[in-house]
Amino acid sequence: MRIIFIGDIMGRSGREALEKHLPHLREELKPDIIIVNGENATNGRGINIKACKQFYDWGVDCITTGNHIWDQREIISHIAKDEKLLRPLNFPPGTPGSGVYKHRLNDGRTITIVNAMARLFMDAIDDPFQAINTLLSEEKLGRTTDAILVDFHGEATSEKLSFAHYIDGKVTAVVGTHTHIPTADAHILENGTAYQSDAGMTGDYNSVIGVKKEMAMQRFIKKMPGERFLPASGEATLCGCLIVSNDKTGKAVSIDPIRLGGILPGIMPTA
Repeated sequence: MRIIFIGDIMGRSGREALEKHLPHLREELKPDIIIVNGENATNGRGINIKACKQFYDWGVDCITTGNHIWDQREIISHIAKDEKLLRPLNFPPGTPGSGVYKHRLNDGRTITIVNAMARLFMDAIDDPFQAINTLLSEEKLGRTTDAILVDFHGEATSEKLSFAHYIDGKVTAVVGTHTHIPTADAHILENGTAYQSDAGMTGDYNSVIGVKKEMAMQRFIKKMPGERFLPASGEATLCGCLIVSNDKTGKAVSIDPIRLGGILPGIMPTA
């Protein structure tokens, strides 16, 4: 299976980059599924219903999120109606929505997409290790599903790596989101799970992690609350990765970074 995962869409420039580059990615890489983290898509904070519809219209198959999922209040009542829009799996019981979506391809193959959230330097939520244990007691790679991709939304690379090693061989891939910086550690773990600490932001990198740099700098210079952060609006770099899995085992064959447009050096998988 060929899986494209695209990192945190940041504001208008991120949405524009997604719309611009998706046709090229589909033509060149021929993915079976496209998954996008959209938790910063609307004004840099959360995602609204309009943006969800746009993403689906552009060819996105599933939207993952993170700690900003409820920033656009309309999503609270919408998420239960939209199975392709995920919130973290390890939110407390009773939270609206789901952290899992099982997508069926036209040829009958299935991929289970999981959205989980870390705890170190993040919100106080339920244990992601226990949550993924419960899920993987039911979903068996290569048996009940042909692939499993986990978006692990978190701050600390140590927690992300620990989580990935914990489920190495039980899922196709663990790709990190949240820090908005693409990492150079895309590789396959020893038991067959593809891993990257952070897919990176799809947004304007002439910024501070997607925020207008003048606004972000003032928080450090003055150490006082200032204006609400606004997304930078220059040309965005689309960041993500292509994961290829073995259809017999569900394990990863390769993981390659994707970077298109904007000011970061471009990179595209060769196959």
